[in-house]
Amino acid sequence: MAVLQMVLLLCVGSSLAKASCSPDELKTMDQRIQKLEQTLAKVLNDNEAKKVAFSAGLLESGTGHTGPISTSKTLVYKKVFSNIGNAYDPNTGIFKAPIKGAYYFRFYGHSHGGPTMAISLLKNGKTQCSVFAWKPTSNGNGSNGVVLTLEIGDQISTVLWENTWVFDDPNSYTSFGGFLLFPM
Repeated sequence: MAVLQMVLLLCVGSSLAKASCSPDELKTMDQRIQKLEQTLAKVLNDNEAKKVAFSAGLLESGTGHTGPISTSKTLVYKKVFSNIGNAYDPNTGIFKAPIKGAYYFRFYGHSHGGPTMAISLLKNGKTQCSVFAWKPTSNGNGSNGVVLTLEIGDQISTVLWENTWVFDDPNSYTSFGGFLLFPM
């Protein structure tokens, strides 16, 4: 709303200045208009910088399991649905906070019968929350979400636990996403 008001004020002020002001008043009015234009450009740029959201599925294509492996492993989600602000890196599986703020993250894990499925969400290498399905006889599913306060550069990732696995296919059963709720 503030941006719309500034644009309206800029347009009205410019029209009035040229229609009814002396040259000295016009110079002052032009300076005010220039300052409003600069402020408007800054507001629009700041709002653009605050747009952060991503969503990705584990496998870019095909069907398959990841794991089980003998050590924990960062999951790299290759099927990127959106990556507004480019804060998620599909080469590493890591989200890096571009601005300080409150963020919401969610993740899903799916497995077929057999080994346990277990994934944790990490902030700067420390577990925040997890999902777990103990040796399901058919399908095992888990999902979790959390709101985190992040500083610029904080890193969020998900990790597959050692000796566990996940499954994915074109339906993106195993996925990860998040977005900025508000800057701080």
